[in-house]
Amino acid sequence: MSDALPSPYPPDDERLAAIEAYLTVQLLYVRAERAALARRRVIQERTAPPPPPPFRIQRSVDHSRNPVQVHLGTCKLAGRAATSASADAARRALAEQVRACAVCRPDTELGILDAG
Repeated sequence: MSDALPSPYPPDDERLAAIEAYLTVQLLYVRAERAALARRRVIQERTAPPPPPPFRIQRSVDHSRNPVQVHLGTCKLAGRAATSASADAARRALAEQVRACAVCRPDTELGILDAG
């Protein structure tokens, strides 16, 4: 014969009310913290910088503005004269003999092997 486990709660109403009040306050703290986290997440999403473009094409600084090099979007060597480019635009530029950056290697990222 097994004995029933005793209740984990006190038998009187006064102590049960105290436990209920404590748990209610804790629930309010948890809800407030979750709301604060949600607000921070929304603010962070609004103020986060946009992701870099997949590729960038560096242009010459003279009046012709011809393409000079192709870079990955995160490459710091692209400089301010670089414009955003899609993978197709980067492939076309590399096919037209525009150099690939020797540091970030966008040609490797695009799966293009140098024939020369």
